[in-house]
Amino acid sequence: MSGDDEKPFDQYRADVDRPLVRLFEEYGVPRLRWFVAGNVANVVGRSASLLPPLVLGTAIDAVFNGNGDYSLPLVPGSMLPNEPAAQFWLSVALIVAGFVLTGVGTFVWGVTMNRFAHGVMHAVRTDTFDAMQRLDMAFFDEKQTGEVMSVLNNDASNLETFLDDALSEGLRIVVMIVGIAAILAYLNVALAVVTLAFLPLMVGFTYWFMRLVEPRYRRVRSNVGSLNTRLENALSGVELVKTSATESYETGRVRSASRDLYDAHMSVLTLSYFYRPGMELLAGISFAVTFIVGGLWLFQGPPLGLAGQLTVGDFVVFLLLTQRFVEPLSQASNLVDWYENAKASGERVFGLMDVPPHVEEADDAVPLTDVDGRVEYDDVTFAYDEGETVLRNVDFAVDAGQTVGLVGPTGAGKSTVVKLLMRLYDVDSGAVTVDGHDVRDVSIDSLRQTVGYVSQNPFLFDGTIAENLRYGRFDASDEAVREAARAAEAHEFIEDLPDGYDTRVGERGVKLSGGQRQRLAIARVVLKDPPILVLDEATSNVDTETEVHIQRSLDAVSEERTAFVIAHRLSTVRDADGILVLDGGEVVERGTHDELLDEEGLYATLWSVQAGEVEDVPDRLFGASTGY
Repeated sequence: MSGDDEKPFDQYRADVDRPLVRLFEEYGVPRLRWFVAGNVANVVGRSASLLPPLVLGTAIDAVFNGNGDYSLPLVPGSMLPNEPAAQFWLSVALIVAGFVLTGVGTFVWGVTMNRFAHGVMHAVRTDTFDAMQRLDMAFFDEKQTGEVMSVLNNDASNLETFLDDALSEGLRIVVMIVGIAAILAYLNVALAVVTLAFLPLMVGFTYWFMRLVEPRYRRVRSNVGSLNTRLENALSGVELVKTSATESYETGRVRSASRDLYDAHMSVLTLSYFYRPGMELLAGISFAVTFIVGGLWLFQGPPLGLAGQLTVGDFVVFLLLTQRFVEPLSQASNLVDWYENAKASGERVFGLMDVPPHVEEADDAVPLTDVDGRVEYDDVTFAYDEGETVLRNVDFAVDAGQTVGLVGPTGAGKSTVVKLLMRLYDVDSGAVTVDGHDVRDVSIDSLRQTVGYVSQNPFLFDGTIAENLRYGRFDASDEAVREAARAAEAHEFIEDLPDGYDTRVGERGVKLSGGQRQRLAIARVVLKDPPILVLDEATSNVDTETEVHIQRSLDAVSEERTAFVIAHRLSTVRDADGILVLDGGEVVERGTHDELLDEEGLYATLWSVQAGEVEDVPDRLFGASTGY
């Protein structure tokens, strides 16, 4: 399977335009005050760090060598002292002030920029999660959990690093280069030209590096998601892995995904380790040339046809600032790394945000209230992602308070029928209505609050039993929780647990048996108290004794509610008001249990298979005992 096939939002990622500009516009602008404060502090701090070398050079010439006037750029001479002692102590004060301002500016910059960057990261992560939550089941049918987790964690963190470090470091580089260049030009234009001669070459070298490294960073981010997906799948399926004795196979698959990530990282690092020393070499050559030309200038006069005067103090300032010049330029590689990494991550974050839901709420959607529970399917046809049609011309009605059973071979479309009722998908043609309201015309929240769903494999969050029962009814009282548990025949086993309702169930409820999890799911629906109930093979994975308990609780829960029962065992729907038999996505039979047996059709065959009356099971019904 290709990478594009594995990542359903890749096509939208490719359409993301200028992700970092979009990041700043959508998330940076609302926090602009922190960004501005941080960068003002950064400019002040970095500018102040250039003051000590400049003052030192002036002091060397005017105070110690007595060669020249004591002067500082942008400061009127009338404001400066004339006596050497006063000039010395002023120099000391200015140098100390420079260090103090640098420290204060760095502190303020760190606090404000971190508040800005982490605030953006928090908003991006929560908005991305919210956007993902609002996607319909068509997205999650193809989900790669590890890939999505990589976007929510790794990619959001990369954006935070860019906003916190890269923007500040970029501004620092600009301040240092512009500030140093201005000071050097102020002191000696000719030598400044020599010192800065390599700057265009460094810029060109950086541009070349960015062009080459960008696709490599995209490959890294993609492989991070692939490895996370592989790890998540292996850990989620650890029971299957162990019972199949396939640990070495899974290790091989993880090793392969990890090797792909290793290769992607090495392709970036190899290029980076060529770029970084290259930048340091160019900066070092600039320093060496400055030292040679300046040194010759001092004891031989202007070399290479240069003209003018160079003092010892000016030469010291050139050497000190050229060293300062080397360090930020050599750090430009980190800036490029952060930028390219963030750009790739930004494409992935906004690519996920931009995935459009197929199930959208109408602008004029109305809440579904005072529901009686009449449900009607009017000539419904449906296919997943424009693939093979799953349901064809499904047409039936269920009156309020009635129970209808849905049976049929595996893949007949039973679960799809009820998913359309809850708008986990939308019909391709026809309509599903509740009390005469097309489900596409009502608000999604109110529709789903109207329907209580118990699946074949109920999900429990890692938390206490009480917390899981309250899920969806978070304000329910302790007594209401216990009453719901009693109705689901779960209260007794809960009380026998070490901490009763405060017992933690573990991730996905692994500390409980299948039957216990099933009864908790039923209790959760009882607490929700919906007018419509969907039971999707709710007794398929339990033993006979547990089934009796569950079936008894289901019968109690279904009273006075419209109930859809997808049957694993046909005895579950024997007393239903009506039974629909699906085959190949169509309703091929309908009636009561006795009426369907009299028809001697598909339902009668399925009943005979379960009763053990038929030994030669048709191939198309193979597996029906675990899937209809």
